[in-house]
Order: sequence, then structure tokens, then C-alpha cells
Amino acid sequence: MTTHVLILCTHNSARSVLGEAMLNHWARQLGKDVCAHSAGSSPSGRVNPHALAVLQAAGVDTAGLRSKTWDEFATPEAPPMRVVITVCDSAAAETCPYWPGSPVRIHWGYADPSAAPGDDDAKRAAFEATRQAISARMLELLALPFDTLSDAELRHALTDLHDH
Repeated sequence: MTTHVLILCTHNSARSVLGEAMLNHWARQLGKDVCAHSAGSSPSGRVNPHALAVLQAAGVDTAGLRSKTWDEFATPEAPPMRVVITVCDSAAAETCPYWPGSPVRIHWGYADPSAAPGDDDAKRAAFEATRQAISARMLELLALPFDTLSDAELRHALTDLHDH
């Protein structure tokens, strides 16, 4: 059974999209039955071009990535989420909609690379650093035995990944 993971950030233009793309990339590479999605509470309507550039440079498929509202995943027709991860502090502080199935919720905060100071090269470097950090965390997530963990055990394991 596919494990669905929803990654949230307020604007769904950078960090959450990087998380979605990296988790799906590694799941395909490792043959894991995991499907990532991303969304935002106030989506910008576009994916940050630096996010797309660092993903493409890393050989990650960017087809189909788009900025979307979290409302798409709060309907009965949405895939059942096992895990909901917030990756920005503002999204973590917001009241999320009811998620069918009551998924495990966790916050893994990352600095906003689009707020990095400097020119385009500095911003690209910030996006690449964020992509690498998220990528490493997603690899750790994929090592978890989703099929054998209870929700409480999964919450504990996800917290441990954040804390180390």
C-alpha cells in the first residue's frame, strides 16, 4: 500500500516543492512505495525558478511540479496521507485543515532560501544547500519501515530524524 506524504509550506514555491521532488526522486530510485505531494496555505501560484534549477541540476524530474493549495488534499477524494510535514515555521503555526485519516504531523523547519541575501549566485547556493539538506532527510525518512510502525512509533521516529 502506497504511503502518501504531504509536505507543507505557506507559499508552496520552494522548500515544500524541494521536499516533494526529492522524496519522489529517492522513492523511485530505491523502489519504495512512497508518494510525496506538496501544498501551501497561501500558494504563490508558481514554483521558484531557483528551486527548479537546483532540482534539474541534480538530475531530479521537475515535470508536474506546481504551486497548489492544501485544500486539494483535505477532500475525501484526496489520497490518504500517512504523514504531513511542515517545512516552514509560518505553516507550522497555522491551523491546518482536517486531514482525512488523521495522519502523523511533524515539523522539520528549514530557512527560506528565497530570502537569502545576495545576487542570483548566492540565492542559487542557498537553494542548493536547502535541497541537499531536505534530500538527506528524505533519504532517512525512506529508511523507516512504514508498514510495521504504529502512528505513535512513526511520530517518534520522525521526531528522532529531526533531532539528530
